[in-house]
Amino acid sequence: MGASVVAQHASRIHAAIESDAAAKSALVASWRRSSALHKLDPAERRAPLRVTDHELNHARQRVERLLRASQASLDRLYLAVGGIGCCVLLADRDGVPIERRGAAADDETFEHWGLWTGTVWSEESEGTNGIGTCLVEGRALTIHRDQHFYSKNTLLSCTTAPIYDHEGNLAAALDVSSCRADLTESFIHLIAMALGDAVRRIEAENFRLAYPDARIVMAPTPDQAPGAFLAVDRDDLVVGATRSACIAFGLTPEVLARPLPAADLLGGDTSFSEDLRQAERMVLERALIRSNGNVTAAARALGMSRATLHRKLGRFGLRGAN
Repeated sequence: MGASVVAQHASRIHAAIESDAAAKSALVASWRRSSALHKLDPAERRAPLRVTDHELNHARQRVERLLRASQASLDRLYLAVGGIGCCVLLADRDGVPIERRGAAADDETFEHWGLWTGTVWSEESEGTNGIGTCLVEGRALTIHRDQHFYSKNTLLSCTTAPIYDHEGNLAAALDVSSCRADLTESFIHLIAMALGDAVRRIEAENFRLAYPDARIVMAPTPDQAPGAFLAVDRDDLVVGATRSACIAFGLTPEVLARPLPAADLLGGDTSFSEDLRQAERMVLERALIRSNGNVTAAARALGMSRATLHRKLGRFGLRGAN
């Protein structure tokens, strides 16, 4: 990239920062953070920072369950976007890619650009960019070519979405990046749709892995929010909720820390409550059949006290042999 192009980009960044555009533009607000808060210079041409192999392994271990939950979705997403010269990056909450998908023929190019595991893409390190700015703002976005803060990154186009964990905390960012000059707005829109689908799949699978002994049910929400799931235990108590479900029902960590009957939470949704009721009845009936009607043995198999099981059997009009 020529010195004049670098200077022009830097001048445009500085002019926008010094104007009142930051109050109206999320992009300019990010440029201002890059300059004023992180003390970065858009014309700087240093190589991307990288963590050590030990640090990368530690980062992967911190999100081991999320990594397991993401594998199939990363493969699926790459199949959708790899053919148009894109790579897929899963970055942790610090902006460090810990998993990647890409074509072997493009590896040298993408590694040169820092689109590689272990490279630091936080906004603090690289200024405005897809991964770092997504993590700061907690929303899906595209940083396309000269929207990047650093001049050295203006050949990249990065579409990124946040991933929230089973407790609703920002845990990672999923990114599709390309350095193709002919990446059109229509392609970017298709990438964003595929990316959103992958994020929902990863969050759902991670939620299931977090509550392996619970029933995972889709919560009916007024706006039909995708990814609104509840984890319900054997006593029909809500033990977990995805971020979408928490937002829809106004749930906080403090609320979820107390026993919360699923039927009470869902209120007037009689169809859902009846589904839960029928599901519980079936579980009780199966336990009784397997124990030949022995309530003590059935209670032990269900992980509840004999008295609790008797109450539940009475509620459904079921009887055991003792």
